[in-house]
Amino acid sequence: MSPDDPPLPGSPADWLRYARSDLALARATPPPGVLTEVLCFHAQQAAEKALKAVLVHHGRAVPRTHNLTTLPERLPETLALPPGLNAAKALSVYAVIARYPADIEPVSAEECQEALRLAEIVVHWAERVCASS
Repeated sequence: MSPDDPPLPGSPADWLRYARSDLALARATPPPGVLTEVLCFHAQQAAEKALKAVLVHHGRAVPRTHNLTTLPERLPETLALPPGLNAAKALSVYAVIARYPADIEPVSAEECQEALRLAEIVVHWAERVCASS
């Protein structure tokens, strides 16, 4: 396998590849008409997929959930978690509101920037964890 080949499906590298893709979409300057809620959705997805990469890296099962509160509970207790992880758990709401708009307040540009910042913390941490051992 050459360095240009895609990683094995379901491997930590594959999960991280998808996390980076979502992070790139969350960072991108959106075309007109793209909602901040959709950008936040991609920030949430980046954090979720990064956490799932770490789960796979540690041989843990990957649950079918978008809840960033329950995913870290499945990580090894000895694993040092990033300082921003507790705050990043709040990104879970974006997994829902971008898919099911209802009686919600619009997401401000500032909230969107904070979602991106939190997602970056989780993705960069996951990259470091998966690169070790």
